Amino acid sequence: MTRSAHLAGIGSFLPSCRVPNAQLAARMDTSDEWIRTRTGIRQRYFAEPGTTTSDLAAEAGARAMKSAGLAEVGAVVLATTTPDRPCPATAPVVAAKLGLAGCPAFDVQAVCTGFVYALATACGLLAMGCVDTVLVIGAETFSTILNPADRATSVIFGDGAGAMVLRSGHTAGNGAVGPFDLGSDGTGRDLITVRAGGAEQRRSGLAPAPGDEYFSMAGREVFRQAVEHMAQSARAVLGHVGWQAGDVDWLACHQANLRILVRLADVLGIPEARVLANIAEVGNTSAASIPLAIDQAYQAGRFKAGDRLLLSAFGGGLTWGSTVLTWPDLTHP
Repeated sequence: MTRSAHLAGIGSFLPSCRVPNAQLAARMDTSDEWIRTRTGIRQRYFAEPGTTTSDLAAEAGARAMKSAGLAEVGAVVLATTTPDRPCPATAPVVAAKLGLAGCPAFDVQAVCTGFVYALATACGLLAMGCVDTVLVIGAETFSTILNPADRATSVIFGDGAGAMVLRSGHTAGNGAVGPFDLGSDGTGRDLITVRAGGAEQRRSGLAPAPGDEYFSMAGREVFRQAVEHMAQSARAVLGHVGWQAGDVDWLACHQANLRILVRLADVLGIPEARVLANIAEVGNTSAASIPLAIDQAYQAGRFKAGDRLLLSAFGGGLTWGSTVLTWPDLTHP
């Protein structure tokens, strides 16, 4: 029988340093109203000094494993754009912090699409029979790569982590994850990027230009392409699974910008009331945003077994991807 992937547990974690818009407005040319009007964000969380991406990831992972009732998993897949170090990967560090000795662990880098890519990778491990359980984590300390003087990016992003435990199964039913639709377009790499620090810049023989060590984004073009690619990808995966837009109970897409969420729902024909949106409270947490939004909705008791979730994301690369999830009968915390 064909092996499938099922959601067995979920968890998330936010650092304790809450940063309201007013705190950012006090040190840059912006205001609370300007930020809320353009992004829908009221606050975000930044990791405290000394706190790393692996710290956030390990906490979210531990909560997901507790939710699944597991002390061990077969593999760890971490989606992040802000690893603890350029080398080695951060996932083995997370596995070590969770006490998972000898567990295979590796990173996936697809920026804001990272968690969807990591889910697809985990489903592949399960389908091939490599392991029976996978801990999939999205974790970011985006505050470490933001230019504090750039209001176009510094007001949008926050830190956090979200995680899911997937287990193997042989039926569709509640808890089933997939199929997937994934894509990329490397010609758009300059739209969402950190230019300095990689082999390209180092091998150029030139010192980084001022600001190149920070994250940058062409906001207007990213908005247009995000809606376009997420809509196409979402429609493709709905076609694969045989759902119509009206069959979707919850749209759980990457929390990039509130206007993007609303626009995407409108394009897909999904009522705004079915959109999961936590960006006002946590900002854009990149690869962590989808599991974080889903876990917070779960903690609030918004799901029932059998609910149909459509997940979609767009990020640097350019990358995009979508999948579906039928909510399982998880024991509520």
